[in-house]
Amino acid sequence: MIKKDVPAEIINDHDIKQTDESDHRYSSLINLTRLENNRSAKVIEIQGGHQVVGKLEAMGIVPGATVVKKSASIMKGPIVIEKAGMQFAVGYPMAEKIIIEPLAWDDAAGHSPVKKIVLLGNPNVGKTLLFSRITGTGVVTANYAGTTIDLVTGKFNYGGRKYELIDAPGIYSLEHFSEADEIALKLVTDSDIIINVIDATNLERNLNLTLQLLQARKPMLVCLNFWDDTEHNGISIDVPALQKILDVPVVTVSALRKEGIAKLLEAIPKARISNLTYDAEEHWNQIGNIVNTVQKLEHRHHTVLERLSDFTLHPIGGIITALGVLLTTLVIVRFIGEGMINNLLDPFYTNIYAPLIMNLVGHIPSEFIQGLLVGYSTDPLESFGILTSGIYIALVQVFPYFISFYFVFGFLEDLGYLPRLAVVVDNFFHRFGLHGYSSIPVMLGLGCKVPALLSTRVLNSQREKILTIALIMMSAPCLPQTAMIVSLGMHYGVTTVLFIFIILLILALGINILINKKLPGKSEEFFTELPSYRMPSPSLMAVKLRVRIVEYFSEILPMITLGVLIMNILDYLKVIEFATNILKKPVELVMGLPPEIAPIMLMGFLRKDVSIALLAPLHLTAHQFIIGSIFLVLYTPCIASFFTMLKELGAKIALKIITLVFIVALAVTFMIHAIYILVF
Repeated sequence: MIKKDVPAEIINDHDIKQTDESDHRYSSLINLTRLENNRSAKVIEIQGGHQVVGKLEAMGIVPGATVVKKSASIMKGPIVIEKAGMQFAVGYPMAEKIIIEPLAWDDAAGHSPVKKIVLLGNPNVGKTLLFSRITGTGVVTANYAGTTIDLVTGKFNYGGRKYELIDAPGIYSLEHFSEADEIALKLVTDSDIIINVIDATNLERNLNLTLQLLQARKPMLVCLNFWDDTEHNGISIDVPALQKILDVPVVTVSALRKEGIAKLLEAIPKARISNLTYDAEEHWNQIGNIVNTVQKLEHRHHTVLERLSDFTLHPIGGIITALGVLLTTLVIVRFIGEGMINNLLDPFYTNIYAPLIMNLVGHIPSEFIQGLLVGYSTDPLESFGILTSGIYIALVQVFPYFISFYFVFGFLEDLGYLPRLAVVVDNFFHRFGLHGYSSIPVMLGLGCKVPALLSTRVLNSQREKILTIALIMMSAPCLPQTAMIVSLGMHYGVTTVLFIFIILLILALGINILINKKLPGKSEEFFTELPSYRMPSPSLMAVKLRVRIVEYFSEILPMITLGVLIMNILDYLKVIEFATNILKKPVELVMGLPPEIAPIMLMGFLRKDVSIALLAPLHLTAHQFIIGSIFLVLYTPCIASFFTMLKELGAKIALKIITLVFIVALAVTFMIHAIYILVF
């Protein structure tokens, strides 16, 4: 400790002389202003009287604390320091009164080895939200298994040390059953510290993994999440007793309410290797004994959400609920999507954006550059300009449905309904080599294929993903296409419209059965946890929606723009005009359609509902309208779906699916035309 009779002025010098040779640390003591940037130090003493000491103590800056100097002072201005992940600005005179001992560079924040922490636990225990709370990053969370198959990592500082936090896939044990288990096993081996996240309302089931993790002989601590729910569920847990049995720190947390996060961070340096003995053959008896020792249950009545859970899993109630949810979702998405297009985005583009961008680009001397940027037509769907067609398709046509779908989707995720929907429809989807979870992407595909394709990330295997995407691309037209088919088809009668959708449904199911038989591998047995219903948090929903919007603008919009650029160049080189002339005769011979439909087919790559709308001026017969509609729905995905498929599946698999669908579309429309000629 600093000798009280040593003036502070002496300590301000780097090269202070040692007055007491027995005190080997004395020469290393300096005040905070002398510390190098990004170096950590231990607070030894705070001088300056009660007022200064009190202010710093309120921020946790007390003797014994570790701080990191983040920035040097300019002209003796404030100095920024960091403690426990929080930053403070300290005035220069006050900083001179904080006497510190610099830690070795090996322990300093910018130079110490980064400690790797892995969050491990069962599915649906709130690991991803906890990750977000600790690192401060907006990570998408979901109330169903499979969300974290793609690893998410983040970094944070605490106590002058840097940590890397990894959000691992949800697993039930350390036995190898799936790709997620394999990833988790590797993370256990590579980690420095394990945070085992437990659902405090399901202690017995979670402890199975906990006991296995303790045998990994890694420094570990246990986080009891959903602590606020234990009281509502009549559950009482003796935390000190549990901590004594497990022989590792146990911290109670409510990630949703941001409660207990600071205590969890404080416990990280205290993580230790447990000495608990583990008998693999008797582990469930051991778990039962632990639960009986530390947990007490009180009788309580079913809540409204629990009764709702029972109803949505009932054989009849589940089907009724599923149909109601699907119908409500489509209505809400159409209402929000079309409302954004008609009342906000399209007027903004037409009245403000387009005139402004045309005026700016008009000053560019190069006609070729002008063509690339704004195209050669005032119609944004025909211009092929990066700043016209690219922006219009991505922002006006696709984005409204994307954001409205994920708004509803996020609510259903956080509520906990999606696993129950998967249970209700699993029997049907299992016949096609899929699980009930595939119903979620297929449901999204009824509105817009882009969010549907992105949502296949919740599926665990590549095989299941391929089958689901094939079903998405063929099962039904997207919402705008459906609206145009119904609108135009009703002129020919209800039978014509129904025939189109029946043919599409038969094709989708038939092709999926075929792919399921030919695709190597087998579908895994359906297994999922049913989390408790929880009322969604509006703030958390907003964070998730923001993250998905960022994902859209960083991933989907650039792909659409690139596609428009390619179409623009092909149009400039007269390739599209050449292809149109080539297609006219085959289209007339194979499908019995007028030659004028050829350019419409090429245009459908940009916007498929408009391509169907352009059938109206051709005055088609009923059978021609059926053939034209089926072909335009199937023959190729729109530009946004095309590039999304490339990203999700890779070019090879995506092109195989697109080619298969195109061949099916061509063959089916040819057969319909041939049958019509033979019969009529």
